[in-house]
Amino acid sequence: MQVIEWFKGKVRILDQTRLPQAEVYLELSTYREVAQAIKEMKVRGAPVVGITAAYGMALGAQTIKASSKTDFLIELRRIAEVLISTRPTAVNLLQAINRMQVVTESQGTISKIKAALIEEAKAIHTHEEWATSQISRYGAELIGDGFTILTHCNAGFLATSGNHGTALGVIRAAREQGKNIRVFVTETRPLLQGARLTAWELLHDGIPVTLITDSMAGHFMSKKEIHCVIVGADRIAANGDAANKIGTYTLAVLAKENGIPFYVAAPTTSIDLSLRSGDQIPIEFRNSEEITRLQGVQIAPEGIETRNPAFDVTPHRYVSAIITEMGIVRKPYRAGLKQVCCVLPNRA
Repeated sequence: MQVIEWFKGKVRILDQTRLPQAEVYLELSTYREVAQAIKEMKVRGAPVVGITAAYGMALGAQTIKASSKTDFLIELRRIAEVLISTRPTAVNLLQAINRMQVVTESQGTISKIKAALIEEAKAIHTHEEWATSQISRYGAELIGDGFTILTHCNAGFLATSGNHGTALGVIRAAREQGKNIRVFVTETRPLLQGARLTAWELLHDGIPVTLITDSMAGHFMSKKEIHCVIVGADRIAANGDAANKIGTYTLAVLAKENGIPFYVAAPTTSIDLSLRSGDQIPIEFRNSEEITRLQGVQIAPEGIETRNPAFDVTPHRYVSAIITEMGIVRKPYRAGLKQVCCVLPNRA
């Protein structure tokens, strides 16, 4: 199943808002359609959002009609700004756009830039697929036979475009190694990515999975039914503080209280060494209707005041290890994250 691809000069995505009821593919013809799809979470997950933004920039470049390279680059920067504005928390998007902009510096003509941007977007896509396979391999070392793993939101192939995923990739790799494991999945309010997407992925793979509400996690941890927690991340600061779907911080505190390892699985494109700590990570706030309505049905009084942060930040003191495609990073995170980010991976 292809989550995203460059298809006949368009960006073709799997509409994740329609899962699990229907598998619907959308063909996006303009960069504005790509930006809207990201904003509306038709495509979601930090790595795949970065890939989508890269394809969106390549798509937008093809339609620019400029008489000079200078005018072309001005318009291309405007397209980049539109794409960057769609989701402020996930740094993968910004990293991908920056990488696309670097390509323009080495190309002499407008036609060469347009062609190079398509190829660079495809290279970003290929690299993220490679990264998730490596994360899966490294992370599986942390999973013991007979483990029950708790995960939150969706960090599977839907979120990464790879065959495995980040957090779910670790789980899949452990299963492929023959380990007898099972998974607890939180529903992940308010948009139910756990119930709709993660549960669907695991059932599709035949991995034993139990769905629970977000508020049940502490109960099962206290009953010693959970052996570890694995989540993804949308941005990791230089000190190891990690932003992930709202509710992650709660799980990390509960895990610490109950002596349960808490692992973050993310590619190096999710690491932002420019931020000293998680206090500097921008947090996206979303529409109140995500809270007041459930699948289109009103569940709260009209006019009720709401606050709807899409992410929270887990301080590094609660994180047992960070799993990247360059290896497993343990405390002190500042030195370890700098080391994995300075290694140049094979992008072939």
